[in-house]
Amino acid sequence: MTILANKTDLVRAGSGTWQDQMKWAIRDLRGLRDVLGLADEGELQHAAEAEFPVFAPLPYLTRITPGDSQDPLLRQLWPSGSEMESPSHFSTDPLGESDATKSSGMLQKYQGRVLLVTTGACAIHCRYCFRRHFPYEQSPKSMAQWEPTLTQIAADDSIDEVILSGGDPLTIVDHSLSRLIARIDEMAHIKRIRFHTRLPIMIPQRVTDAFLEILANARCQMIVVIHANHANELDLSVEQALSKIANSGAMLLNQAVLLRGVNDSLESLKNLSQRLLRCRVLPYYLHQLDPVSGAAHFEVDVKQGLQLVTELRSCLPGYAVPRYVQELRGEPNKTVLA
Repeated sequence: MTILANKTDLVRAGSGTWQDQMKWAIRDLRGLRDVLGLADEGELQHAAEAEFPVFAPLPYLTRITPGDSQDPLLRQLWPSGSEMESPSHFSTDPLGESDATKSSGMLQKYQGRVLLVTTGACAIHCRYCFRRHFPYEQSPKSMAQWEPTLTQIAADDSIDEVILSGGDPLTIVDHSLSRLIARIDEMAHIKRIRFHTRLPIMIPQRVTDAFLEILANARCQMIVVIHANHANELDLSVEQALSKIANSGAMLLNQAVLLRGVNDSLESLKNLSQRLLRCRVLPYYLHQLDPVSGAAHFEVDVKQGLQLVTELRSCLPGYAVPRYVQELRGEPNKTVLA
């Protein structure tokens, strides 16, 4: 069990509501250094922070070893001067989401599914985020603003699944989230509603009774896709939160990203899959890094990724091995690498 350098922050990490935890999150590099006992890395690091600000919730920070600059959880949120150097094939819109935008806040990349960018808010700013440059200000901010898009979905019976993404859809308060889900759930042709979220991992308190009621009472099949990259992210508080989601009847899946210095070893990927299964989560996808500007230092060569998945298959049952995939701009589906 690791501890924060600041004992007051450690106490706060286990208290309060999820909204309190969002308010108490560390929002700058100086605060992150002070809490975790880390050194300033110079001007390029500050430039990276200015490009993409820090946001780190206290419950997550308690799982990081203070003073360890190579901690795999720290690396996901620690600004690096390397972010200021991107190869030419890395871009601000690596997946062509501007081309996939069909109406305000709605993307459609694949047949039968639409994705709603519900908010720009997240419980953590992941340094490799493929939407770190996304124009969130263009997405709807209220139910009234969402209504034209929802009306469009209701009129298109070729759509059978709605994905709620962002940002993170669970940064929306339960009352507003319930209204949005109810509006989608009343569309007879929609069979599944899927959440893409890191909130249950970053701030386990987000799994409230009201959210569990939303999951349990919906007509549609509810799917919660979490995003964990390392077994150390899944402590007991996270396991308990995920168990509540599983008990609601929702399907639980995990999407990880293959990241240099985080999970680019057999041991780390094996431990992640085993820990996910203990948390009643199926390892679903292992993504090749999306080539977004600022994240090139996380890239792992595909050849190495293929070798890691081959090794995983030799020591885990098939259901515990995630599909190794890559999302390519303009393609009608994800490309399965292994």
